[in-house]
Amino acid sequence: MRDLSARQPGAVHSALSVLEAVAHLGAGVSAQRISAELDLPRATTYRLLNLLVEDEYLVRTPDLAGFALGAKVTQLAAVAAPPVRLSSAARSVVDDTRRVVRGGVHVVLFVDQRVVVVDPDPDFPLSDHARLLREPARYALGRLLLVEDGAATGAEVDAARADLARWGATRQCGEITATGGCLAVPLRDGAGALAGALGFSGARHRVDDPSEVLAQLRPAADALAPLVV
Repeated sequence: MRDLSARQPGAVHSALSVLEAVAHLGAGVSAQRISAELDLPRATTYRLLNLLVEDEYLVRTPDLAGFALGAKVTQLAAVAAPPVRLSSAARSVVDDTRRVVRGGVHVVLFVDQRVVVVDPDPDFPLSDHARLLREPARYALGRLLLVEDGAATGAEVDAARADLARWGATRQCGEITATGGCLAVPLRDGAGALAGALGFSGARHRVDDPSEVLAQLRPAADALAPLVV
């Protein structure tokens, strides 16, 4: 592992093992945890992580303490997996919600610690779909995943956990654009496990105090969950 050239099979195998470890251990996993999990020298682990981040197979979490799968992995998975389509019953719930919320309402599923956008709002599109896939923790949707991951730590995760306890949703307020923000309300399966989210994107003041929006999103999420998970 002295030379991390792609021509060396050992280096390629180790890089793939790092990707598998991040997928298995979840977003926010630290380099130290990956090193211990794979029994790799710490210096080698850091070099592999830096290469994978540089090539966008991994991204650093906003607090720079951990790593998550990057846009290229998400793009490969999207090519391999067939698109998910909403049933007519689910479509009816989403359409009704969009009519009353007056903002972007998006349906996503969480697959292997990834955000999979099932139904973006055509009238209020996602501001940057590629960035959501590349840096999910910058958005309410990704923060919902981090909160559910017991290994994730940091001030941002603590704030998201507090939002979830208070509002039943995670938030991002004015961090991407000063006048905008987003919310993520969990979609849970029959066992209570997080399976997806009903997202909202719109004016920041509606996220700073999300009471009005959540009064519409919460019952919609309850109705939608059994239809999509």
